[in-house]
Amino acid sequence: MFEYAPAPESVRPDIKEHYGLFIGGEFVDAEDGAVFKSVNPSTEEALFTVAEAGEADVAKAVAAARRAHETVWGPMSGAERGKYLFRIARLLQEKAREFAVAESMDNGKPIKETRDFDVPTAAQHFFYHAGWADKLSYAGLGADPKPLGVVGQVIPWNFPLLMLAWKIAPALACGNTVVLKPAETTPLTALMFAELCQEAGLPAGVVNILPGAGATGSALVDSAVDKVAFTGSTAVGRAIAKAVAGSKKKVTLELGGKAANIVFDDAPIDQAVEGVVNGIFFNQGHVCCAGSRLLVQESVADEVLERLKARVETLRVGDPLDKNTDIGAINSAEQLSRIRALTETGEGEGADVWQPACDLPERGFWFRPTVFTGVQQSMRIAQEEIFGPVLSVLTFRTPDEAIAKANNTPYGLSAGVWTEKGSKILWAAERLRAGVVWANTFNQFDAASPFGGLKESGYGREGGRQGLEAYLDV
Repeated sequence: MFEYAPAPESVRPDIKEHYGLFIGGEFVDAEDGAVFKSVNPSTEEALFTVAEAGEADVAKAVAAARRAHETVWGPMSGAERGKYLFRIARLLQEKAREFAVAESMDNGKPIKETRDFDVPTAAQHFFYHAGWADKLSYAGLGADPKPLGVVGQVIPWNFPLLMLAWKIAPALACGNTVVLKPAETTPLTALMFAELCQEAGLPAGVVNILPGAGATGSALVDSAVDKVAFTGSTAVGRAIAKAVAGSKKKVTLELGGKAANIVFDDAPIDQAVEGVVNGIFFNQGHVCCAGSRLLVQESVADEVLERLKARVETLRVGDPLDKNTDIGAINSAEQLSRIRALTETGEGEGADVWQPACDLPERGFWFRPTVFTGVQQSMRIAQEEIFGPVLSVLTFRTPDEAIAKANNTPYGLSAGVWTEKGSKILWAAERLRAGVVWANTFNQFDAASPFGGLKESGYGREGGRQGLEAYLDV
């Protein structure tokens, strides 16, 4: 195997020592003066401090968003709103490298992922929804659909900027104003986006950013917003659904997953192995739709596993800002502890664990890519979302058995099918209980394609024409 020399990213973004809350177009400190630190997970060093929003700050932000909706953004024509979204998209492209490096530093993911996927896809969502802003009456949602008003949005730490774009772009295109809470471990790119909104001349109050922990999110859900959009864990999603039950608030929930990647005996093995590796080890496995279960037909199981292990041994774990890195740092000490605990549980339940030999940095939060074999359906590693670089391998004999095992989960977010027969792809996709099914690929996204789950993976769709409905009064 070739040895790669380090290829560190040379650009460093201008990160301030302290950030405030972004309310009404300005950065302000929290009412109670609360602050917290954001830590680089690859070094455990503090990057900056940021104000932590409390209930009073949430109320102030919602009021600012309400004023903006009633006086500026709501009455504005769709064509004019679209111009602002186009401007934001272009600024994201202009500052793409700065955003990519900042995301890697604050989140821990490799620079090649933030550079090639996160930031370009975020810009794509603003471009796409800018085009919809003056065409909502042609979306099949009524002749004259109206915005909801003020939207409260809570996003996770695994794709901070991309999840922000998924939420904010359609909300603004439909004429709503936004109060968004980024995850407490990854607020940086959301705060940089707030600065970008100022540069774009976005009217004050249209977008408000409130960093904080769970209490901030809870206060936002309970506030006087007209809609709640949440991406995160199933447990928190369930609590949000209970909190808004009986109210007039619309809700969309994009929650956890335990996706099955099904490899049939007629699949192109090398292509499938590459898809399996991308499906689980992309973004350190911090992906709600990660292919964390591999279901492989018994007749080719040994060959697939042999090639899979050989491929995993080539993955480079290390500095997220090195362009050669494949797997970066785990986002936090808390998440690393959960991954370790569930991995130990898998070993305790009798599964066989395999990890490649690789050196890990002395500082930071790191975990080797892990493959479990001998996994049974009843094991926790086959049922629970680990949210890390851990793959559980199961086998099947017949297509019906593959579908039964794939559907034997409380989740239903995504699935993958690998076969050379188009008829088998369609047969499997029809029977899989998942919101998204990929065929001979995995983790492919587009702003024009709706994304969302079934069962405990949530409800509602984000992206595409279908995603507009969640932000309109129809």
